[in-house]
Amino acid sequence: MFRRKDRIEIKTPDQIAVMRRAGLVVANTLEALREAVAPGVTTADLDAISRESIRSFGATPSFLGYHGYPATICTSVNAEVVHGIPGDYRLREGDQVSIDCGAIVEGWHGDAAITVAVGEVTPADAELSRVTEEALWAGLARALAGGTLDDIGQAVESSVRDQPGGANYGIVEEYVGHGIGTSMHMEPNVPNYHVPGKSLALVVGMALAIEPMVCAGSRAVRTLDDEWTVVTIDGGRAAHWEHTVALTNEGPWVLTALDGGAARFAAAGVASPASRRQ
Repeated sequence: MFRRKDRIEIKTPDQIAVMRRAGLVVANTLEALREAVAPGVTTADLDAISRESIRSFGATPSFLGYHGYPATICTSVNAEVVHGIPGDYRLREGDQVSIDCGAIVEGWHGDAAITVAVGEVTPADAELSRVTEEALWAGLARALAGGTLDDIGQAVESSVRDQPGGANYGIVEEYVGHGIGTSMHMEPNVPNYHVPGKSLALVVGMALAIEPMVCAGSRAVRTLDDEWTVVTIDGGRAAHWEHTVALTNEGPWVLTALDGGAARFAAAGVASPASRRQ
């Protein structure tokens, strides 16, 4: 199961199929949460919805109790980048909330995140979310056996920088993507930016969680006193998008997308098994 040199877990097709089941739990839960987001809803309300959804599929939340984390999802609002703890905060018109969700099926994990507008948001906030999601899909398209890990990071970074005003966005470097499988966080780390030097070769059977976090301004972040919530230092808003992807002989398969990535990959001309494995 493991490559001895790098301690990277290589999955069989059957194991990836179980991860797809976990991924679909996450995908359906995030869709329920997207629909539930509205002014007046608390982040604790969203956590309750996620807990019920995950358990209704016979799955287990990945986050609850993880290193002491107290909730089922992470809800990061506005200048919160990641790991925001659900609570009594009541969403307001114009807020933007990033929701990170994980689920376990038969010991295998799925992990994904979306950023959702609360009512009408500013054009700048909508663009920040769009740019971050586009960067995610640019990285997913480079999750190809025969390539390298840095291909993903370069694709994410280039996607952000090539956008109008891209030089004004900050790509968070302290928090990156990761391997995933029998644990939620595994080797290798998956940076969202170019790392000079020799890079890890990508092979069939890897599963990666790719998750760019992009800020409207400086990329500098700090952690609040709750020891979880990460915020931008300059108060700029942030967006976070994530998917779990498996590397197959036929191309990338996005395990946490309802259609497996079929629509996005088809539009980009990327070969993928998603169209027949949804």
